[in-house]
Amino acid sequence: MTFFEHYNKGENMRIRLGYVSISNTINLSPSKTITYTNFQKNNDYKTINNIIIINLKNLIEILKYNNSNNIHFYRLSSNIIPLATHKDVYFDYYEKYINYYNKISRIINDKDMRVDIHANNFCILNSINEKVVEYTIKNLEYYYNLFQYMNINNGIVIMHIGSTALGHEQSINRFINNYLKLPNYLKKIIAIENDDKSFNIKDIVYISKKLNVPIVLDYHHHLCNGKEYNIEDYMQDIINSWKNKNCNIKMHFSSPYNKKNYRKHNDYINAYEFRDFCELLKKYNKDIDIMLEAKEKDRSIFKLIRELKYITNYKFIDETSFEL
Repeated sequence: MTFFEHYNKGENMRIRLGYVSISNTINLSPSKTITYTNFQKNNDYKTINNIIIINLKNLIEILKYNNSNNIHFYRLSSNIIPLATHKDVYFDYYEKYINYYNKISRIINDKDMRVDIHANNFCILNSINEKVVEYTIKNLEYYYNLFQYMNINNGIVIMHIGSTALGHEQSINRFINNYLKLPNYLKKIIAIENDDKSFNIKDIVYISKKLNVPIVLDYHHHLCNGKEYNIEDYMQDIINSWKNKNCNIKMHFSSPYNKKNYRKHNDYINAYEFRDFCELLKKYNKDIDIMLEAKEKDRSIFKLIRELKYITNYKFIDETSFEL
């Protein structure tokens, strides 16, 4: 039984809030790493092994913390396994750590936690450099493997379109062409996101319709890049892009640091702006998972919930979820 099935579905839509990777409350990181330069000094597989164990143990504690605090939505770090995709580093990151993966799986599935990944900044599927494209595909394989090892059902990897080399239109076409060359099991885990500089929501909707791939709307990015387009003109397409996925629609929300540094994320979420965003979504009456991209991570969720309780009449289901 899923989280939302546990509650009798009425007429009101439900929102779940999530955070990214590190819990600031318990101050644990699942993304410690080692550089290739340091690794190759002594062919240091021992350090890689130690870091993997630390990362997996920290992830276990973070997931236990999430379950204890009814956090049903979490973004996994893409750096759990250091140098996993480096072309000159060879090791099996499955068999030796299977007991950790099994424990992680049990914690995630105990309360049907949603766990996704955001591809790292070096994943550029539409790069004009073939080696970068090869690296990107290798990383997608790595993300797919993590989902498999942790028994994460319906896991999603969020990707930006990437490079604008040789022009906007050609860049979009390269993404489409390279996506179509991917094996089906990798296509199934990809969702695409609008970014804050190059590819706006109009571009993303166009690509989505070409590829039948789900869209993760980043509302802050939309305000940075493409706010001349009325988001409501694209919202139904965004929602429809998830119709073949067995999971809730996913969106991102963050607040700007200030007017001067508008693209930079704030420590917390502006509750009034978030309320307005929820009211915009309300007419579509679809359950939505919203990832908060705020510097204070999990603390930003609880602060936002406290403020929403004061400024709205929403029905709060638990510490991180509510009905509109």
